[in-house]
Amino acid sequence: MRIRFGCEIAIYVPQPTPMICMLNTHFSRVGDLERPDHLITEPAVPIATYRDGFGNWCSRLLVPAGEFRMGTSSVIRDSGKPDTYDLTAIQHEIDKLPGEAMQFMLPSRFCESDLLSNEAWRLFGGVTPGGALVQAICDHVNGLLTFNYKTARPTRSAFEAWNERDGVCRDFTHLAIAFCRAMNIPTQYCTGLIGDIGQKPPYASMDFAAWMRVYLGGRWHDFDPRNNRPMTGRILFAVGRDAADVPLTHTFGWHNLVSFKTWCEEIGGNPAMAQAPGMSLGRSTD
Repeated sequence: MRIRFGCEIAIYVPQPTPMICMLNTHFSRVGDLERPDHLITEPAVPIATYRDGFGNWCSRLLVPAGEFRMGTSSVIRDSGKPDTYDLTAIQHEIDKLPGEAMQFMLPSRFCESDLLSNEAWRLFGGVTPGGALVQAICDHVNGLLTFNYKTARPTRSAFEAWNERDGVCRDFTHLAIAFCRAMNIPTQYCTGLIGDIGQKPPYASMDFAAWMRVYLGGRWHDFDPRNNRPMTGRILFAVGRDAADVPLTHTFGWHNLVSFKTWCEEIGGNPAMAQAPGMSLGRSTD
């Protein structure tokens, strides 16, 4: 399967403003790209890149005053298979976990597993550890929270979502992560794109997506407490402890979001179909 994906974001800044972007495909999927997903900007500006402590590809740039547009696009080859959830995956004893997984066992800014520990053990203490436990957590969070764009805010934490009972995909994910960590399961926050491939209409407006990865049976497994069903064509951008580690854009100063759009759709074998919808930006300098 070939999937055309990307994003285009426009912001306004009143003065030159430094920015960090995480809008590129995660290194684990780069080998599946048909062409590099370079960050493109208008006006063109110099871009410096680096990898953060989680291995994510980050772009640094100085946004000039005024309206500024940026975006990425590419075509990725995918198996076309829906997500699979291994409910038999074993949960490791804490002293047997690899060192790199331990940071994903701890409370973080948006995932207060310490505050939610008693509730987690009350709800899930009798569930068989491992994949079945993670699925029970996803089922609970999916049923507990109501999806609501109107009440979304970038500062809402897992504990607040649990109290308020609504949120967007990052809130579903933060709460499920907090419960998983409280139950001694290493859990990562993931950000990227998911299309509507294979799903039944009506389709929601395309947006960036959040889900989680849990460490079970010697590897990381994707789980999605927001959709809570197998999805096809999941494209990972970045992983961290929570959303604070992986902002798609982070400006060091005030900015106003003018517009944004994302796309993630299956295409055929005709190379002409690989042109990203609406991408008319000038090329940046790397």
